[in-house]
Amino acid sequence: MSFALHFAQHIHTLHTRYAKALEQHSEFDAILLHSGKENYYFADDQSIAFRANPHFNQWLPVNKPGQAILVIPGRQAHYFQVTPADFWYEQEVCLQDWVSEQFQLHPLTSSAQLIAEMSDSPYSSLKSIAFIGEDDSFAQALGLSEDAINPEALVHYLDFQRAVKTQYEIASIRKANRQALLGHTAARHAFLEGASEYQIHMAYLQACEILDEETPYTNIVALDEKAAILHYQNKRRTRNTDSKVLLIDAGCRVNGYCSDITRTSTREGTLSLFCDLVEAVEALQTSLIRRVKSGIDYPDIHRAAHDGLTNILLGSGICRGTAQALKEQKISTLFMPHGIGHLLGIQVHDVGGRMKNAKGETRNPPEDYPSLRTTRKTEVGQVFTIEPGLYFIPLLLDKERQSERGRLINWDIVDSLLPLGGIRIEDNILVTESGFENLTRVLI
Repeated sequence: MSFALHFAQHIHTLHTRYAKALEQHSEFDAILLHSGKENYYFADDQSIAFRANPHFNQWLPVNKPGQAILVIPGRQAHYFQVTPADFWYEQEVCLQDWVSEQFQLHPLTSSAQLIAEMSDSPYSSLKSIAFIGEDDSFAQALGLSEDAINPEALVHYLDFQRAVKTQYEIASIRKANRQALLGHTAARHAFLEGASEYQIHMAYLQACEILDEETPYTNIVALDEKAAILHYQNKRRTRNTDSKVLLIDAGCRVNGYCSDITRTSTREGTLSLFCDLVEAVEALQTSLIRRVKSGIDYPDIHRAAHDGLTNILLGSGICRGTAQALKEQKISTLFMPHGIGHLLGIQVHDVGGRMKNAKGETRNPPEDYPSLRTTRKTEVGQVFTIEPGLYFIPLLLDKERQSERGRLINWDIVDSLLPLGGIRIEDNILVTESGFENLTRVLI
């Protein structure tokens, strides 16, 4: 089906969802979603790159400040399109027909006009409007009470529901994966040609035809030892034809929805043991993805990842002893300190990962794995990442060299691997009626 048909069904689903939310929270009879305000660097007149409120973006793929959508059950949603008269910056909002036809459009030139229009009939007859957005001062200017600004129970309900994606959302994430894979291919070629981290990053952006601020998160482009920094943010400019390892974690956005893909590549002449480890982590990731189906505990995937990593550590000679001994000492957490994945959607780390229900009750991650972002049961329509890793992080390992845990580690092998940083393989997975679909790969 086309995006147009998907989007019409998506908006119908959102109308149904918001109507149920208002039924359960009867103190409100409408919801106003505000895209957000433009913010500025301290003591400066330059604005910080804007990112719209994800609740707003779920309804409308527009990344502009000052926009608003009013949702009233049983009526077409109202889109207050604020387009300031301005010759300093481009202000035009361009919408596809299949998007605009789902809304009653109100062209405006300022937020003051929006406030004035909201004060007039028929909106003035609404009993109470719930406001969702960051700009409290705008909500107050509308005359809304403090209790109506981001009401916790209502936001919890909407956050919980966002984990299950519509076909429009899935199609957007799928396309964002395809776009990002073009960048990953270009990045790998640049790496093999001896490019710097900066040049690899630029090759990725050019292949995806995006600007830096259009990426869903800061690209991680790490050569060699920098791959051991999980969210490495820098881009070294020096070309290095001697680099052996590239870890790149980078995605794209389509209609506001994110992809989040990580690949680890090696160049000819890389230590054979490390190349074997890359293959082992890829095999582990494949086995974890094949476990995915509706109704399982996501933390069980995480536990299986650590069981698999334990076997890799023993099989490669990085660790000695028995699997049981390594598990008792939690050795695998030294080599993979992050969670196996997270919910994915309009936000890279999509909300609701630890929610038990729509009331906002949470389920904490296992005590042994506090970094796990998702603790929910899987269900059809969820999209999440699966991203096992194996890293050689001096900050974690060095303090264990003389410890009881350290006796289970072969330090000569670790020292040979430290200059190569680490490995991570990450794909985006959809839970389906029959099991899963890997949105990042055609076949797995």
